[in-house]
Amino acid sequence: MAGTQQFRSVLLLGASGKLGRMVCGMWRRGGIYLVPVVRTGPTEQGELIWSPGDKTPEIGPVAAVVALWGVTPGPGRDLADNTRLAVSAMDLGAALGVDAVVHCSTAAVYSPSAEPLKETVSPAPASAYGQAKLEMEQAIAAHRKSGGPRQIVMRIGNVAGADSLFGNLQMAGQITLDRFSDGLGPSRSYIAPGDLVHVIESLVRSPDAEGVFNVSAPKPTAMAEIAGVCKATVNWRDAPDSAVQFVWLDTARLGSVVSLPRNAHEAAHLVKGAQVSGVWP
Repeated sequence: MAGTQQFRSVLLLGASGKLGRMVCGMWRRGGIYLVPVVRTGPTEQGELIWSPGDKTPEIGPVAAVVALWGVTPGPGRDLADNTRLAVSAMDLGAALGVDAVVHCSTAAVYSPSAEPLKETVSPAPASAYGQAKLEMEQAIAAHRKSGGPRQIVMRIGNVAGADSLFGNLQMAGQITLDRFSDGLGPSRSYIAPGDLVHVIESLVRSPDAEGVFNVSAPKPTAMAEIAGVCKATVNWRDAPDSAVQFVWLDTARLGSVVSLPRNAHEAAHLVKGAQVSGVWP
């Protein structure tokens, strides 16, 4: 699909999840024709019910399948489902003849480091979730068919409004953060929901975009700065040995496809982005 060509419809798998609801809300405001896909009803207007194993939906021309569905850690959850869902998204995209399938991975596939992490770094997950997402990525590469849809894997940092910090954060509330030996708290690579929508759109539109992309603002953000914008009181505790101070994604490859705002990493931009998504607080 040429970069100047208009979008056909885009199917968004996982539209009922927190991240899916954020992206749907922001995407609709952008005027792009999006078809949210959920696995069970009842549905809202414009949503499509489809689950792996169902017959291919009868729908007009589709430019891309964006797979935001996935399984996160929790009691009774099978993290291996991340691979099965990814392969189902690939099969659906091939059956519909789409240009691209976009998958949602995570920065947790990397080993923690104080240095910016490039896509070329050998993954070394420190958690079962990161390992499951790495296995998902490997399955995507193995199932990639020559001449089929482009397969795009987004290794996303923290999405403002959808991560654990925002999940425990309220305006003018209280939050507990780890304090490390240098006297500072944790920093993470964040992205605002609206910027994430812009990234997805740009990756789908770019005919050469394929493979793995780190997805976040170019610079990391201190969690304490986010709490400060929210006028929240920070209760500090000594960081345990297992705590990770820095997760910083190198986004040079992403920057060759899409430009994010200069303030993409600033706490005020992230908090505002979470608020306008309609999901947080």
